[in-house]
Amino acid sequence: MKAFVAGATGRTGKHIVAELVKRGIPVVAQVRDLEKGRATLPAGVELVVGDVLQPESLRSAIAGCTVVLSATGAAPSFDPTGPYRVDFEGTRNLVDLAKASGIEQFVMVSSLCVSQFFHPLNLFWLILVWKKQGEEYLQKSGVPYTIVRPGGLLDEDNTDPVVMASADQLFEGRIPRSKVAEVCVEALFQPAARNKIVEIVARPDAPVRSYAEAFASL
Repeated sequence: MKAFVAGATGRTGKHIVAELVKRGIPVVAQVRDLEKGRATLPAGVELVVGDVLQPESLRSAIAGCTVVLSATGAAPSFDPTGPYRVDFEGTRNLVDLAKASGIEQFVMVSSLCVSQFFHPLNLFWLILVWKKQGEEYLQKSGVPYTIVRPGGLLDEDNTDPVVMASADQLFEGRIPRSKVAEVCVEALFQPAARNKIVEIVARPDAPVRSYAEAFASL
C-alpha cells in the first residue's frame, strides 16, 4: 500500500499523514507550499507540490500510489467560488485522476449535515451543497470509496469513544481531528468500510467498540 494524501498540510490532513506514517504506510503528500510541508509533516514523507485545481500537477504522483485520502476543503474567504472550486471541482479532479490510475480505494473527508440545504454552514457560499456534490461524483465514479462525515472538528484530542453511523443519521456532535484521521486510515484495512458513507462524532457516554465492529454495523 502507498497512500496519496491531498490537503496534507491542513489541520486534518496532517493528522492523516501522521497516522499513516505511524502504521508504516509510505505517503506521498500533496502540498502547495514546500517549506510549509517540510515544517509540518514527518520526515520521510514524499512531498509533491501541486494543486487539486491543476490536476496535471498531481497525475504522476497519484499514478504511483494505491490509495487516495482527501482532506481538502475551502478556507473561509470572500470568494463565492471557493467552495465550488475546492470542494466540488477539486474533488472531481482527484476522483478522475484516481480512476485513471486504478486507485484501489478513495477515502474522502466530507462533513456532517451535507444533506441539509438549510444549514447555517451553507451561508458560507453553499459549502455543504458542494461537498455533497463531490460525494456524489465519487459515488458514481466506480472508484471504491469511503466517505467520512465528521461532526465539528476539534484540534485537541480526547478519550471519548467514536460514535459511527450511516448516512444522514447524526446531526450534531464534535470529534477530534486525530480521531477522524484514525477512522480514515482504518477504513483502508476494513473490507466493511468499502463503498459506504460513515458519519462520526465522539461522545463520553458512547460504548467502546472496535473499528471492525463499528464499520460492520453500518
